[in-house]
Order: sequence, then structure tokens, then C-alpha cells
Amino acid sequence: MRRPLVILLVALVTPVAIVAQADSARAPDPIAQLVARLELERYKATIKGLTAFGDRRQGTDRNRAAVDWIEAQLRSYGCSDVSRLRYDYQPSPPSPEGRGGQGVRTRDTTRASGGGRYRGIRARTGVNSDSLKQPDARVRALDAQPSTAGAREEVYCTKIGTTHPEEMYIVGAHMDGIGWGEAANDDGSGTALVMELARVLCSADVRTDRSIRFALWNNEETGLNGARAYVEQRRALQGTQHEPKWLGMIQHDMMMFDHGMPRADGTLAATQRPEADVNIEFQASSKFAAEAQQLAWVFHAANEKYATDYPASVGSHMTNTDSAPFQDFVPAISLRENERGTQIGAGWDPNWHQPTDLYATYDDADFRLGLNAAQTTLAALAGLTGATLK
Repeated sequence: MRRPLVILLVALVTPVAIVAQADSARAPDPIAQLVARLELERYKATIKGLTAFGDRRQGTDRNRAAVDWIEAQLRSYGCSDVSRLRYDYQPSPPSPEGRGGQGVRTRDTTRASGGGRYRGIRARTGVNSDSLKQPDARVRALDAQPSTAGAREEVYCTKIGTTHPEEMYIVGAHMDGIGWGEAANDDGSGTALVMELARVLCSADVRTDRSIRFALWNNEETGLNGARAYVEQRRALQGTQHEPKWLGMIQHDMMMFDHGMPRADGTLAATQRPEADVNIEFQASSKFAAEAQQLAWVFHAANEKYATDYPASVGSHMTNTDSAPFQDFVPAISLRENERGTQIGAGWDPNWHQPTDLYATYDDADFRLGLNAAQTTLAALAGLTGATLK
């Protein structure tokens, strides 16, 4: 007598369950919805806004004005905890071998800083310090004021998590530049990327389980001093009301130019190479190498699913960018247009620290490479922090 009732209940419940499963399958993917909010023209406009301040060299009025502009933009996006980290910068005397820094060759000319081995054809590279190599009088005037030592500031803001606000990922880029250009790629492209992520993720209808900090470092070009100051001042505060626990650090530096290896005569292709990719690097010698590698592959998977144009590749020689001060305290990775030590250091980017690093130098294929890096990071972060739309 009970069997027909059971059958009736099953008959009534099963279609409901099937419909529920079907509705779930048809539900919009919140990560895809968030990634769709990244727009090429918005990304370009943010880079353009940064280049209005010239190269934004640290220790100058143009740098301070750019910091003010970045803070105003972040506040307009609705970010929480918009703050400034303050520190003092006193340059050390020049070394006999010249300025240290990203991609500068060491005595071992077969290897780049960070352990990568140079391959293929190499071209001349370095830092331009000659104002007369900038033919544009407007840019030359913007960049004319020299740097002076002293107090420095850098801006950060936070998307506060609703479930675990005490844990966070740090997403960074450096806003200062050098070379008598506009620092459009190095690192306007990374700064604009982080600002665009803040705009999307700090929207009122976006919820994340964990917190995300958006940091725009200063003094990268002098030796990662802004990022080092953050680590020195805030690492010990983790787990208190003043600083959530660091879960990972993701740096963005030079996102747009991947035109390939120099030709035999030292020239490079005028357009993006067909094999251009979003390079994701960790440092194999860091204390968190295994965890950082795992984080890098999470970003690679996010690129595979959500980036529209350019694929990603993973490398193990992250070097000389603002993730380095973090790499022995938290899993740290860096995104960029190609391998920093072995390709940038070998002269694969003729605009690096040069007067040609101007907004006008790049075309939409270059800007789109940066946008694909933004899509990659946004998708990965959304998954890691449990992002949803209200």
C-alpha cells in the first residue's frame, strides 16, 4: 500500500530536482561576468591618464601629483581603506658597475639576474639618462625636474572580504618610471591593470569571501624600495586588526610589449609576435617556491578559461620586480609581457627605460596583451577569493 505513495513522491520530487540542476547549469558564471567588465578602451584611458604625468619619476612633483591622481581614482571606484604608506628614501652612492636593477647584466654574461640563461640574439639595453634623446619638447619638459631624496608615499586600498576579512591577496604594480619617456609600459601598463581590477572588484554589487589589497608601489626603479618598505612596516602586523594575513602576492610589471627576439642586426619586429603570451613567473629559489608555483598554475588555468586573445606560460625565474621582497614570506608571482631576466635583460624590449616608452608607441595589439593579463588576474583572484555578484 505504501509503494504507490513512494512512487508518487519520487515522481513529484525528481522533476523538481532536475529543474533545479538545469537552472544551476544555466546560471551565469560570476567570474565570466566580472571579466567582461574589463574593457580595452577603459584600460587604455587609465594608461593615458598616467602618462599625463610624464615618467612619474620618484622624488619629483610629477610623481607626487600622480600619487594624488591614483588615490582619487581609487576612491571614485568605491575602494575601502584607501591609505598611504610613508617611508624615507635616501639613495645609496653609485656602485662602480653602475645602477643595479631589472635585467642589468652581471659578470656572468650567460645568465640574467634571477637564474635564467640568455638564449638567442641579444641587443643593447640599459637606462637612458640623456634628456636630449627625447625629441618631444612637451615630454622633455614634463620629465625635467630631477629627483630629490626624502619622504615618499604610495597608495593602496582594499576590497574587504565578507567571510574571511582577516585573509588577503596583495595585487601590485609600480607607478614610478625613468628614461625620459612617459613610462607607458614600464609600468603604466601594470598600474592601470591594478587600478582596473580595483574598479571592477570594488563595485558595490561584488562580494568576495576574502580580502584583496590593491597596491601601487613607488620607488621600484631605485631598487624596489616602496615594496620593501611595505614588507618592513606591515609584515609583522599580519593577523592583527591592522593587517590581514597574506595569502599570496601578485605583481604586474610591463604588460604590453612582446615583439619577439631581436633580428641579427639588432632590430625588432614592429608588431606583436604571433607567439606573444602572458608570462607568469615565480622564483624557484624562494622559500615559498612550491606554493608560488602552484599559485602560478592557478593563474595559468584562469587564463586558459577566461582570457580572450593571448595564452599564458609559466616560468621559474621571477626577478627584480616588486614581488621579490615578498617571495620569502608568502607565495609570490609576477605577470609580464615576457621573461624579465632572460628576455628583457637581453634587449627584447627596445622601449625599456627609453624615451620611446610613450603611449603613442603602442597599438591595440599591445594594449590587448595587457588587457589579457588583467583578465587572467581578475579571473584567478575571483576564484581564489570566492567572488560573486549580488
